[in-house]
Parts: sequence; C-alpha cells; structure tokens
Amino acid sequence: MSQDLIAAKRYAKALFDVARESDRVAQVEQELGKVIAVLNENPDLFKLIKHPGIEADVKIGLIKQIFDADVSEVVVNTLKLLIQRRREESLEAFVTAYGKIASDALGQANATVYTPVELSEAELGTIAETFGKLTGKQIRVDSVLDKRLLGGIQVRIGDRLYDGSLAGKLERLHKTLNQSQAL
Repeated sequence: MSQDLIAAKRYAKALFDVARESDRVAQVEQELGKVIAVLNENPDLFKLIKHPGIEADVKIGLIKQIFDADVSEVVVNTLKLLIQRRREESLEAFVTAYGKIASDALGQANATVYTPVELSEAELGTIAETFGKLTGKQIRVDSVLDKRLLGGIQVRIGDRLYDGSLAGKLERLHKTLNQSQAL
C-alpha cells in the first residue's frame, strides 16, 4: 500500500472522528463531494492545487476563497492541513477513504448498476431495496449504461460483483455443463 494511500486513510479517519463528534458525518461527506466535483470540473485549478512549485499559502488562499462559503470550517481546515503537509496528491484518495468510512458507519453502501438500457427510478429503487436486504445496508444506486451487455444487469457493491447478465448466465451454464461432462 502506498504511503499516500495510508496517509489519506489516516486523515480521513481523523476527519470522520471530528464529524462524528458533531453529528455531521453525512454533511461532511457531501461537502467533500462538492470539493472534488469543483476540482474535477476545473482541471486547471486541480493542477494548480497539486503543483509542488506553488507555495502552500497561495493554495490555501485559493481553497478559502473558493470553498469558505460552501463547506464547513472543519472541511476547509482539513484541506488546509493536507496542503500544509504536502498531501495534495492524495486528495482524491482521502475523499474516497472518508466516503468508505462514513458509509460503513452509517450502514450504507454504494452500488453501481450496469445495464444495456436505461432504468426507471422505480426499477433502481427495486434494485436498491433487493440488494439492501441482501447486504443489510442502505444502498445508494448509481446507474451506468453498458451497451456491451446483451441483457440482464451487473451490480457492483464495493469489491463484489453480482452478475445477472445474459453473458454471465451463459458462462455459468457452460461451466456447469463442462463439469458434468468431466464426471
């Protein structure tokens, strides 16, 4: 595991502890999502924040100017700390680590649903409910259109893939038939 990833997890855990004490775990997660969204929408700004040749004071000034009104003081202070300690490169890993810690603590999980056609909100709700019962967590669903699938769906929750696609079913049938012929 890289040093940046280890540090990102350590900072995420510390921020989570502070957010939990003030009962703002979900709020901080949303605010971090806003920060990353803004930085991803403005790649030049993100490059500037990550650039090792730019002084930390300049970067912190930019962070304050951009995010002071939109995010809580604890999030701004954490971003400042990351910059002061030269951990800008691990910002995305930090936000991801915080999201995982927060989701685990809140009994939530993110699911990515891959389908060959667009699904309605009702269908996504049914998928969230079904996998919520299976995992014992509240599922937040993100739908991805995958034209490579012929039919069915694939659902990824964390590092687990539930394959209900037509190709997956055919592959399992093929393995079963091969195993029965080998006997």
